Amino acid sequence: MSLEITRELRSSYAFVERNINLTKRYWGWEVVWILYTVANSLAVVLIAQGVNSSVGSAALTDTQVDQLILFLAIGALVWHYLAVVFETVSDMISLERWEGTIEYTFMAPVGRSTHMVGSAIFSLVYGFLHTAVVLVVIVLAFRLDMSNANYFSAALILLVGSVSLIGIGIMGATLPLLFPERGMQMTHVIQATLVLISGVYIAADQMPEPLASLSVVSPARYVIEGIRAALIEGESVADLWRSMLGLLAAGLVLIPAGVQVFSWGERYAKRTGRLKRSG
Repeated sequence: MSLEITRELRSSYAFVERNINLTKRYWGWEVVWILYTVANSLAVVLIAQGVNSSVGSAALTDTQVDQLILFLAIGALVWHYLAVVFETVSDMISLERWEGTIEYTFMAPVGRSTHMVGSAIFSLVYGFLHTAVVLVVIVLAFRLDMSNANYFSAALILLVGSVSLIGIGIMGATLPLLFPERGMQMTHVIQATLVLISGVYIAADQMPEPLASLSVVSPARYVIEGIRAALIEGESVADLWRSMLGLLAAGLVLIPAGVQVFSWGERYAKRTGRLKRSG
């Protein structure tokens, strides 16, 4: 049993290493992507900084402006992280189709769960590094006061919350598998829906109906709320354990469901000859 587990872990790491090499091969795109992310996040934060000048110089105190900046910055950062985790799994399928290696991957003597877990582990590390770079730039650019932030609980809830988003990401990876021409773009619809109902730029319970009610079933909502509570209010793991437990439970359900959906899509693609089409 232990030998089998060791073999599966090594197989999963092989996919992590493969994805690292793919990322290194297209390093230029990574530079463009990180610059775009920094510019987009800074633009969101500038909205908060420009509130006083647009509604009156005495509308908000400096402390309130700093809190608004943090509120929007955290929303943008956490959503960027979740989007990276979500997209990376789908991107790997698209890259394999483009390079013509998808059939060889499916022929390899490894389980589909091993394949997808390896891609998911890579996406977590990749997303965390991306987000850390953007966070450092924002804090330095706007000289934000992070003295009250609890980085440990923020990192922990981000990690636990990622588990549930991975399950959704694996389901989304079925689209580029089945629709090589536009499958990657189709996953953006799922992301846009999560953005709309997860309280990225407004507190979820303050959104109009039916968005507020729909946000209850979005794991991203609880990740964003937990990160804000940890970084703005300094809440500890003891304060956030209920959210973490719920996110972990959601992940334990969504990851097997995602692997099952992907397996169905794989069998359908093989039966209909879609794997022979690269795009």
